[in-house]
Amino acid sequence: MNLRMSLAVLIIMALPAAGCVSTSVLIEEKLDMGTGVTVTHATAPIVLYRDNSAYAAHARDYVYLGPVQINRMGDYSYFLWLGIWSTISDADRSYERDGFESITLFADGEPLQLELVGWTLESIGVSEPVYVKPVASAADAYYRVTIDQIRLIANAREIELHAGTAPVKVYLMWDRQGSAHASMREFVDRGLYGTTALNRK
Repeated sequence: MNLRMSLAVLIIMALPAAGCVSTSVLIEEKLDMGTGVTVTHATAPIVLYRDNSAYAAHARDYVYLGPVQINRMGDYSYFLWLGIWSTISDADRSYERDGFESITLFADGEPLQLELVGWTLESIGVSEPVYVKPVASAADAYYRVTIDQIRLIANAREIELHAGTAPVKVYLMWDRQGSAHASMREFVDRGLYGTTALNRK
């Protein structure tokens, strides 16, 4: 096989992979091979936390938050992914999912009441993980949202999450999350205009 033929084979082999994943610095779009839907998500999730020193010394609970777009041949659905985890050891985390069936997200003080769709990939109609879990033991939770709700979150200076009752678990924003906000705003621009903000006039 000569050099020209070898190069042609390599190019042909690379084409399917190039068509399955489209990645920028801020968002990623990929084809879910198990279901055939196109999945778009931010590359940098927002990080929220709460001190839980009453449970254990220096303990903290974390929630990672990121938007998801599911495109089923032009039928778009939007979800909010939460990656829920704690610094508390596995043996002591039976409470981890408690209170997350219904949450209230405050974007600059404006409340967004969100109901859990499910804990599994199947609940949003995909077969492959969308976000990489912050730790292997993290719980994935998915909530149905609108693009307008995602825009409120993306533009908010302060984000606060309330989960559960008696007592309410209150999660606050971690400092310095410019890349996460930029990633979510790029996601919103893609959803509203069908292109990235960098390419939009």
